[in-house]
Order: sequence, then C-alpha cells, then structure tokens
Amino acid sequence: MKKTFFYITFLLLSIASTLAQEKKKIIIENSDFIDMNQTEIPGAIVFTGNVRVLHNGVKINCNKAYHFKDEEYIKAFGNVQINQGDSIFLNSRYAEYDGKIEFAFATGDVSMRSPESTLVTDTVYFDKKNQQAFYNSFGTIRNKENTLKSKAGRYYVDQKKYQFTTAVTVTNPQSTIKTNHLDFYENSGHAYVFGPSTITSKENVIYTENGFYDTTNDVGKLSKNSKITYDNKIIEGDDLFYDRKKNYSRGINNVKITDTINNVIATGHFAELYRNIETKKDSMVLTKKALIRTLVENDTMFMHGKKIIVSGPKDDRIIRAFNNVRFYKTDMSGKCDSLHSSTKNELTQLIGKPILWNNNNQMTGDVMHLIGNNKTEQLDSLKVLNNAFIIQKDSLSTNGYNQIKGQNLYGRFVDQKLKEVDIIKNAEVIYYMYNDANEFIGINKTVCSKINLILNENKIETITFFTKADSFIYPEKDFPENARKLRGFVWRGDERIISKDDIFPAEELAIDEKAQIEAKKNAIKAEKPMEIQKETLEYDEKNPKPKDKTVKPAKSEKAK
Repeated sequence: MKKTFFYITFLLLSIASTLAQEKKKIIIENSDFIDMNQTEIPGAIVFTGNVRVLHNGVKINCNKAYHFKDEEYIKAFGNVQINQGDSIFLNSRYAEYDGKIEFAFATGDVSMRSPESTLVTDTVYFDKKNQQAFYNSFGTIRNKENTLKSKAGRYYVDQKKYQFTTAVTVTNPQSTIKTNHLDFYENSGHAYVFGPSTITSKENVIYTENGFYDTTNDVGKLSKNSKITYDNKIIEGDDLFYDRKKNYSRGINNVKITDTINNVIATGHFAELYRNIETKKDSMVLTKKALIRTLVENDTMFMHGKKIIVSGPKDDRIIRAFNNVRFYKTDMSGKCDSLHSSTKNELTQLIGKPILWNNNNQMTGDVMHLIGNNKTEQLDSLKVLNNAFIIQKDSLSTNGYNQIKGQNLYGRFVDQKLKEVDIIKNAEVIYYMYNDANEFIGINKTVCSKINLILNENKIETITFFTKADSFIYPEKDFPENARKLRGFVWRGDERIISKDDIFPAEELAIDEKAQIEAKKNAIKAEKPMEIQKETLEYDEKNPKPKDKTVKPAKSEKAK
C-alpha cells in the first residue's frame, strides 16, 4: 500500500510538473497554412492565415507568424492583435513576443487599449511579468474627456496608471496640464504632478511643483511652491486646495494673496476664497496671523485681526475684521474690537473700545469713523462718537498732558494729516500754554459747549472756545496734581503700535512659530513624490527592445 501511495503521489507531481512546463510553452491554436521551410526561415515554423497564438494568459492574433519553437519566440505580421484578458489590448502591423521572459513589443500604427483609455503611438513594449507597458515614440492617450500627449510613457496594468517623466500635456474641456513628470490614473482621472507644472483653465492658472488634480471633478491639492492666479489675484501657500466647480480655494500655512487691481496683499496661515462668476463679488476669509497690507499713496496700511473677511469688487469692497483688531501706517495706528470698512462710501468704522494714535495724539471714544475721499483716495475726515477724548503728552513738561474731551469729535485731514478738530457738547480742555520762546505760561482749564482746534505738524496751533466758555489759566503751583487730569483720563501710550512688527499680539506670534515648523515638515515631504512606484524593468532607453538572438525577418517580410 505504501509503495502504491508513493507511486501515485510521484505520478501526480510528474503530471503537475509537465502541465506547468506545457503552460509555459507557446501554443499555436489555429492557422490556415503551415510551412516548415528551414531554408527560407531557419529555426522557424511559418503559420499563415487566421493565426491564433496562446501563452500563459496572452492571446495573439495575426495574418502570419514565425514560431521559433526552441527559442519560445513569435514574430507576428499583419493585423496583429495582442490581448491579456480584459485588461490590455494591443493592435499593430508587426509584433514580437518572447515566451521565456514574457516580453512583447508591437510596432506600426500601434493602438493599445484598456477598459478606460486608448494609446496611439508607433511602438509599444509590454512586460507581462511586471505588468507594465511603455513607449518612447511620441504617443496620444485618450481617457474619457482627457487627451494626454507625450514623447514617452509607461503604463502600470495593475494600478491602471500612466507615468510620464518627459514633457506631457493633458487637455480636457475644463483645463490643460503641462508638466515633465506626471502620474495619471485612468479609472479615476487623478493626476499627480512633480516638478514645475501648470494647470490652465478659463478661470485661472495654477502653478505647482508637487500637486494632485482630479480631472473628473476639477479639484486640486498643491503642496510645493504653488500659486493660483485669476482676475489679477495671486494665491500662494504651502498647502493649497482648489475646487473649480464650487469656485472655492483654500490655503494653509504661509498663505499670501496679492490683489494687483486693489493694491492689496493679504497674508496668514489659513485663508478661504469664494468666487461668484455672475456677480463678480468674490470674498476672502483670513485667519491665523491674518494681515492685510493696502497701498495708500506712498505709504502702506497694515491691518490685523483674528479673523478678516474681504468681499466685493474694487468699487464696492467691504472689509470686516474681528477680535483685537490692530492697524498701522507711518503717521497713524490704532486698535479696536472690530472693524467695518466700505470702499463704496469710503467709510471705516472702528467698533468696540477704539483707540487711535496720530503721531503723539491719542484719541478714544465709543465709536470711530474714518471717512475717505473717493476722488483723491485719501483720508478726508474723522468722527468720534460719544465720550470723545484726545490726549497729547506735553513735550516740554515732565508729566503734563494736554487733554480735550466732549460728547462728539469731528476732524478734518489735509494731505493725510489731521488739520482741524471740532469737539461738540460738554467740551472740556486742559492745555499747557507756552509763549513763542517756549517759556511756560500756565495751565489752561476751560469748559464750554464747543471747541475748535487748528493743528500744524500734529501740534495744536490755535484753540477757539464757543458758547458760555468758562476759562482760566492757572500757574503751575496753583493747579493741584489731582486736578490736571479730566474725568475718564487713561493714557495708553505703552500700547501704541509704533511699527508694523508690533501689529501682532503674542498669541498670534505663537501661531506663526507653529506654522513655520509645520511648513518645514511639509517641505521635506514635498521633496518625495507621491505615488511614485519603483521601476522594476531595466531597459536601454535608446533601444528598449528585449535582446533577440533569433533570425530577424527581412524588411519585405515586416511589410507584409
């Protein structure tokens, strides 16, 4: 019994081994004619008419074939069709197939089809073992609405992916992609670009050196030296996202938005942009060290808020800023809880504990309005509503402050400088007086209904009191210290923003530091291309055909 068992086992293993070997053999399934003329084609059997060849899942149909049986090699002529299941189909005028290494190349009006796309080129090489096809003879690939053109390319059958490492262009009705390195997934329409690349559409131009673009849904994600340009706006950032159908863009870390029409630059570590194609009322939301820089004549206005929203076109643009708003330009700076600015009526409202510094002048009140001039595009006037208070540190005394307060304040600017001020209702003044030789005269204390100030180079030149003025000049020794400050006096000179670097509070600087660390990490990641597969097939770039020691047919035979 044991001998019988071992005999049967040995027989089964022998049959399995034989079948495995037979499986690797090239099988000629059909042919109308067979010719074994060894004089004409030494070592080959010639099959003519409706030739069908099988080998390990590969089927070859052609008009004529040379079968080099000892070499396990096929040369196919005329209306050649090579297919592997339902994954890849090759049509050409001529092809060769090496059964030992399972490698084929097809040439002459080649068309390679997969369920999702079609490649047209002159020559294609197919490595069955590694499930890869490649070409180096200029090719055009059509995939749904996408057309890809390149000098060379490689197709990974299992991944359904085309890879290009030379100049390639992808066009569809919505956009055009140009790059020197592209991975394209035919089933999903996903494209990964590496190195300098552009994605152009009617709405915008995208540049990136490491990015992803969904050609089906028009969605892009960009991660290295990237920018989006549209309607004279340029969006830059470490990590950009774009949705063309929704007209939506998002930037994370080191975001910069340049508006060349409005002379505005917005920066931050998080930004969202919404476009309205019909109304052209675009909007932008900026957070995380948000900053807007606006060119005002030869000066720049810097504005910060924890959240900034900008919407509308140039002639009707609205800027809203929230939470610890700060702004600075060389001759003016300030703070408030929130800000609302409109270019249509040239009105900027400072809301919630506003404070304004104009050189050495400090202004406070419940609400402040800065009003511009549409024609000159300069600051025209100022309103401080309810509890208006101006404080100016006296430059000559040790601890003296010039003060003016009233219910409302109205100021007029000339050449961007505060020139005239009116304080209306319940006006009070404490003013340190000097003669032309800068000799101290005394301290003026006045109560009246209205006060008019004329300023020159940000210094009070004249004061005029109106209606029931109660005024008295006190010698310094006769005016008590506790009476030298009007009710509600709060000097906040230590809070004054004296440079653009002071515009950010400490918590925003911490956000910046964290974002820079994250940006460095992402920069390292961006150096490593996404989804790139290691090449598993080595070949000669100039002549990437497999080495063939068999007898080659004459040119006249190939033509057949």
